[in-house]
Amino acid sequence: MLGGGCDEIDHVGAGRRVLKGLIRRGVADRISAVLWYSDLREFTRITDQSPPEQIIPLLDDYAEAVISAIYDNGGDVLKLIGDGTLAIFTAAAAEEACRSAIAAHNVLRERLAQLDQRRVSDSQPTTDVYVGLHIGEVFYGNIGSDERLDFTVVGPAVNEVARIAAMCRSVERNVLLSQEFAEAMTRLERGQLVSVGRYALRGVERPQELFTLDPFWTG
Repeated sequence: MLGGGCDEIDHVGAGRRVLKGLIRRGVADRISAVLWYSDLREFTRITDQSPPEQIIPLLDDYAEAVISAIYDNGGDVLKLIGDGTLAIFTAAAAEEACRSAIAAHNVLRERLAQLDQRRVSDSQPTTDVYVGLHIGEVFYGNIGSDERLDFTVVGPAVNEVARIAAMCRSVERNVLLSQEFAEAMTRLERGQLVSVGRYALRGVERPQELFTLDPFWTG
């Protein structure tokens, strides 16, 4: 079971859990999950150089590609943060959740290629999506005040996956996986990963070995 001693959750969408009354303010499940964090390459530069009326359609197009790829592969999108997306994958076994997250990334790459082709033909700006993948224990629930609740996951692993995604710029890779993620995969699948070295992540105490996917990975 994915969780290493934590209770497995029924995998329904975050919004549906709230509507069904499964989550109350201040009540959170402690779970282990595969974490996905992604954002857009050079989004600040694009907003500076593109007409304002092009920015929201660009966000919508790329968000659709990211969100649909996650949902189509069993993930659950929890938060949109500007151009960033936070999602989780859960399964009966950790390697299954890892496999689903990688499948979502591969589907995303296919959809980005189609999207970029369409946007170029329409003379619209294009970009790319950086993806960080990690696995760890988090608190999953409704957090906030009586007036404003936020259904999300919190914990050090969430900060780490965001830092891992940010490292994509430095190492010039569109996807990076944590050492914990790699260790949760099967031995055969780990053979399809390529180490990009050990890095100190901002706000993370110990250096982290990061991996990317072999370009011939087929999932």
